[in-house]
Amino acid sequence: MTLFHWDLPAALDDRGGWLNPDAPKWFEDYARIVFDALDDRVPMWATLNEPWVVTDGGYLFGVNAPGHRSLYETPIASHHLMLAHARAVRAYREQGRHRIGLVVNLEPKDCSSTQPVDLAATQRADAYMNRQYLDAALLGRYPDEMREIFGAAWPEFPAEELASLREPFDFLGINYYTRNVVAHDDSLPPVRARAVRQSQSTYTETGWEVHAASLERVLLWVTERYGRMPLYVTENGAAFYDPPSPIDGQIEDPLRVDYYRQHLRAVHAAIQQGADVRGYYAWSLLDNFEWASGFTKRFGLIHVDYATQRRTIKRSGRYYRDVIRTHGGVLTPSQAEGVPV
Repeated sequence: MTLFHWDLPAALDDRGGWLNPDAPKWFEDYARIVFDALDDRVPMWATLNEPWVVTDGGYLFGVNAPGHRSLYETPIASHHLMLAHARAVRAYREQGRHRIGLVVNLEPKDCSSTQPVDLAATQRADAYMNRQYLDAALLGRYPDEMREIFGAAWPEFPAEELASLREPFDFLGINYYTRNVVAHDDSLPPVRARAVRQSQSTYTETGWEVHAASLERVLLWVTERYGRMPLYVTENGAAFYDPPSPIDGQIEDPLRVDYYRQHLRAVHAAIQQGADVRGYYAWSLLDNFEWASGFTKRFGLIHVDYATQRRTIKRSGRYYRDVIRTHGGVLTPSQAEGVPV
């Protein structure tokens, strides 16, 4: 699978980046060039990877490129990203011979109470992170909650542009890491919602709750809301503490082993209930540069000693190898493996 990415060259960012109304056409032109060069070797294409991260991190909170912090810019950038996706799909239909899809990061939202304000906050959080991009691409509209979230900053998009977002594609990629338990919080605009930490849960080094059941749930939710389609879990994994260098030549990471076991079992459960899941990708093969976190968060199945660049397969890497080798036979928990079950 080949993923286009959403980072723009500095020359285009200087012209407004994803805020420029010409940006969707720039993306289409780029996609056509890449399709022409590589489609004879690439059987699967994805237009965008995590458009929510682009706009939330890059245009609303400024933690990722281009580092803007603007309520008014955020929905414009999101809309232009989705127009770019649709234009790239249409371009591929004209010249491509294989399959093309979209990749989104999804995070199920659970309410922290039965209070109306918390229930409303949960709906806003779900619309903002999950439904905003899928409703656009698959239904040709944005959730009603978006107007409440952005208020005067929410544009009235032309009806023909909204309709053009609904361009049929071949598969959906889902990046899943965690869920959120949500409570109302006026001090956190624009969604006015906060995550409530769960005292009984395990959390990763990135502060994300380990909750495999929500991967099963999100795969079924997508199937039920948007119709049965080919799905891929395009990212799933966990950052836990690993030592800078191997100890006695080994990297033992039992929490990550259990994370993969539980989440792969959740995928299997979703398939049994009707989700058309075609594949699963672990994040990530190697410890790597994690955007604003730099090299401080280790997700890899293979450990990287950053001082020497030496690679060591972690216990989780060996476990993942065995999952593949046994066609999932090792997914049944075993007390003898010495990890939580």
